[in-house]
Amino acid sequence: MDIRIFFDPVGANPNKEDVSLFGANIRIFDKEFPDLEKVSVAIIGVSESRGSKTNEGSYKGADEVRKKLYALKKGNVKLQTADLGNLRSGETLEDTYLRIKEVCEMLMQLNILPLIIGGTQDLNYGQFLSYENTGKLISLLNVDAFIDMAGNKEDQSKHHIHRILVHQPNIIFNYSHLAYQTYLNDQEVINVLEKLHFEAYRIGRIRENMEDMEPVVRDADMMSFDISAIRQTDAPGNNNSQPFGLTGEEACMLCWYAGLSTKLTSIGFYEYNPEVDVKGQTAGVIATMIWYFMEGFYTRKEDIDVSGPQYTKYLVSIDSSEGKLVFYKNTYTEKWWMEVPYPEGKTKMARNSIVPCSYNDYLMATKGEVPDRWILTHAKLI
Repeated sequence: MDIRIFFDPVGANPNKEDVSLFGANIRIFDKEFPDLEKVSVAIIGVSESRGSKTNEGSYKGADEVRKKLYALKKGNVKLQTADLGNLRSGETLEDTYLRIKEVCEMLMQLNILPLIIGGTQDLNYGQFLSYENTGKLISLLNVDAFIDMAGNKEDQSKHHIHRILVHQPNIIFNYSHLAYQTYLNDQEVINVLEKLHFEAYRIGRIRENMEDMEPVVRDADMMSFDISAIRQTDAPGNNNSQPFGLTGEEACMLCWYAGLSTKLTSIGFYEYNPEVDVKGQTAGVIATMIWYFMEGFYTRKEDIDVSGPQYTKYLVSIDSSEGKLVFYKNTYTEKWWMEVPYPEGKTKMARNSIVPCSYNDYLMATKGEVPDRWILTHAKLI
């Protein structure tokens, strides 16, 4: 498939002469579609907002983010990045989802990570569908002030998570939700995630220890970031923005974690609406988030082979039916992992039972407590 037929060029790059800038160091679809050889990240703009009844202006967002992103300094990494331009919307919203699926699927087959600048967040349904033919179960990470599982199918931006979770065939092993705000969400929806042994972290829990979120991000194959998760004073460019939420710095830290994770294979930034932005402030925040993601991505080091010499194994005795818990620490990156055994007699699924964890999980085990992350993972293996 020739994916260039789906894209419109972004136009001339005003930053191409200054080699110190981000925009001068990536391949941009100006007149010619960029060569994808040796490219490892592909930026995709999506000008689509038919899935929302409250934030329609977000279809204009990608080009505004580009202006800010291209003008940033490139950092200390060698960028192997292409900007493919803006994906043409389909005749219907469903057609747009399928186009996103086809493009992301092809890019991932080429070992290129799609970086989507939306549009409304329901577009992550197309991002999700691109994993359908991989033959494996995936972990999905969603950063959003709202848990979008409402029953109103007319507003897909409020319904898309429900649609993803009930999709058949089921390819979800784990769903993690970061930065929801309790007073904005129905308690029954939160209870549903708990019953499914999925993870949901309210904004206050994240702020208690930001570093504990790193293993959650590290476990994701796919990440979707709704700008409504960032507080209004930092990111006003969203009709659903809230007075409380992540700071811009905290959002950048999550993106840094995501970039470092060798498991993550796609990421999307959604719901930016330039019509309600203040002096391009939100576009600047998103551009900086992408910059941090790129810095992390191009310094990826982790090779998950716990039998390797860089890993130290720790056995922790637990006074329970679990006996001993097994932890591993990478002495180079200082990241922690734990082993969650498949239940006796259970046929192993096509995924590794070595899962990311934090140093605090290890400390909890040394005090005789089984970490929540171990319990949730084990419950999904049963």
